[in-house]
Amino acid sequence: MSLQTLWWLVESQPGQWLNGLALFFAMAGAWLLLATGLREQRKLARLLAGNGLNDLAPQAYAFDAPALRLNRFFYRFGYACQASALLLSWLSTQL
Repeated sequence: MSLQTLWWLVESQPGQWLNGLALFFAMAGAWLLLATGLREQRKLARLLAGNGLNDLAPQAYAFDAPALRLNRFFYRFGYACQASALLLSWLSTQL
């Protein structure tokens, strides 16, 4: 397939291409949010299973600053992907 044919396909239906891009961002953001939530649950389960300090587990988890920063970044990036997917989907209906 030549580059001109591919470009013609993009120009002929830009709404459909934008909607496909929105779907990609929505799936990537959803996967990132789910994976981060599972990661937090596993970290807490490992902490509870490894230590006999079941009452102090949430406090001990709160002191793990690098993991909290990373999870916070992943949550923000996942929600930003979801917002951009919503915006792109809305823009695709305006074309």
